[in-house]
Amino acid sequence: MKGGGGGGGGGAVSVTTGKRRWRSLVIGVLFLVILSMLVPLAFLLGLHNGFHSPNPNPNGYVPVHKTSIVSDLKIYDKYENSETFNHAEDVRSNFPDGAKTETSDMSATDTSHHSKVTPVSPPAVPQSLPNTSNSKIAGTVAATGRGGVDENENCELKFGSYCLWRREHREEMKDTMVKKLKDQLFVARAYYPSIAKLPSQDKLTRALRQNIQEVERVLSESATDVDLPPGIEKKIQRMEAAITKAKSVPVDCSNVDKKFRQILDMTNDEANFHMKQSAFLYQLAVQTMPKSLHCLSMRLTVEYFKSPSVVMELSQADRFSDPSLHHYVIFSTNVLASSVVINSTVLCARESKNQVFHVLTDGQNYFAMKLWFFRNTFKEATVQVLNIEQLNLESHDKAILIHMFLPVEYRVSLLNVDGPSIHSKMQYISVFSHLHYLLPEIFQSLTKVVVLDDDVVVQKDLSALWDINMGGKVNGAVQSCSVSLGQLKSYLGENSYDKNSCAWMSGLNIVDLARWRELDLTKTYQRLVREVSMGEESKEAVALRGSLLTFQDLVYALDGVWALSGLGHDYGLNIEAIKKAAVLHYNGHMKPWLELGIPRYKKFWKKFLNQEDQLLSECNVHP
Repeated sequence: MKGGGGGGGGGAVSVTTGKRRWRSLVIGVLFLVILSMLVPLAFLLGLHNGFHSPNPNPNGYVPVHKTSIVSDLKIYDKYENSETFNHAEDVRSNFPDGAKTETSDMSATDTSHHSKVTPVSPPAVPQSLPNTSNSKIAGTVAATGRGGVDENENCELKFGSYCLWRREHREEMKDTMVKKLKDQLFVARAYYPSIAKLPSQDKLTRALRQNIQEVERVLSESATDVDLPPGIEKKIQRMEAAITKAKSVPVDCSNVDKKFRQILDMTNDEANFHMKQSAFLYQLAVQTMPKSLHCLSMRLTVEYFKSPSVVMELSQADRFSDPSLHHYVIFSTNVLASSVVINSTVLCARESKNQVFHVLTDGQNYFAMKLWFFRNTFKEATVQVLNIEQLNLESHDKAILIHMFLPVEYRVSLLNVDGPSIHSKMQYISVFSHLHYLLPEIFQSLTKVVVLDDDVVVQKDLSALWDINMGGKVNGAVQSCSVSLGQLKSYLGENSYDKNSCAWMSGLNIVDLARWRELDLTKTYQRLVREVSMGEESKEAVALRGSLLTFQDLVYALDGVWALSGLGHDYGLNIEAIKKAAVLHYNGHMKPWLELGIPRYKKFWKKFLNQEDQLLSECNVHP
């Protein structure tokens, strides 16, 4: 019996323990349910606050703070060469509340009294975009504004050439009737609660309610103007009459003000989001390789290993190092672009048998380039393709050279301050990259070369460049006097240089390699690079300062008729001036081989493209 009693007591304890466990389980489940409700609620509240502007003023107005021009200069490293395209996380982080921008900057001070070079955040662009279709690595010297800059200029300061492209491709607003109905519906809904509270306005209340219901029914059935029912004009007129009467009635404006501020905030947020998203997509389009060009490069690479083209270059080896010939150097990863440069130069030359072209590219595009220039002949000219990864440059950091072997391009926004008004002007300047400063080492037997960017088109014979006496200068270049070194002195430092001298442009450069070796400019450039590299500046920022200071007092100014720049960003160039220029430089983002290229300038590039090659049609290459 005692044993049985003991067993009964143990069962009671077990039941009690089970009830406690069950009670704990229920409490835990309730806690999780409540937590699962609170977390989404907190997220929604945070999202709401992120999409609506703050309203700290009790009257409902957000104070406007005017900002003066910031007197510092920043280099925004927008894109970097990369073999991968890992930008999904960047895209996500760039568009939480419309868009955010990430910048890496360098401070400086600008004391110029008529124009200021000041920074602005560039469009939200992934930090690892491949730079394959564009022959430039783009850094930015940009600007910020204050009250006085109009909407178009402010857009250019923020988003650069995207705003130029947007203005040229602006479409007329469609479905204006539907949009007008939506605006009327929102206004009527804003006034209706206040009017409905007034006993003396029963008739107006019924009219508003009836018109609101009719418009809601129409909009539920119609998304475009074509879908609107007959007689919609009369409905619009009746709604407009009812709204006009409602506006004439004295009511408490707090509700109306709240509704209007709500739509204002929503509209501003939506417009801002779409603007930055469009700017991002524009940058994505100009900085990624078109599918057709990628197909061409891959097909050429595959075909290369099926052909014996490697041995065909040996018979021309003696011409590659003959200093009596005219040597042209091109840095490029774009097969079509470099082909157009060579083809246009040869076709416009009086004699082609003394022309030798050296195309320097990376390992990824080397085989495609090699086969392309084997398949296509250019009169009697000779073409050599060099892989920069196989050059004998053991004393230099090859990783940096591979990353920085294309010319570096910068967007410069200048603010001209004239009293209360401010006008901005955007310029593009391009300079040599790190690899350019090894030209004397790469071509040890040559004394003079012409360096061409791959976004140029030659329209006249360039042989006269070899007859120019540069008087001890090293770099013959066309100068961009809209940007002086004095305007950049806070960035360039307090070195001894002429503040009034103009910035020089790459694109078309005659380089005296013999004089370069005498002055040991490569060592000068490397010293300037080491001085700047101590900070957090990007490689592109280092290249700008190093290039401008290395050739100080060593630039021979070519006549402006030799080269015309701006065909990659300026819609307003004179056609007659374009026809007269010896070289056309498509500097900017809107390259002629891209769909976003400026249509009226594309024909000057396209006529030198060899479109008879079968691979072009197979890869659907139609610039």
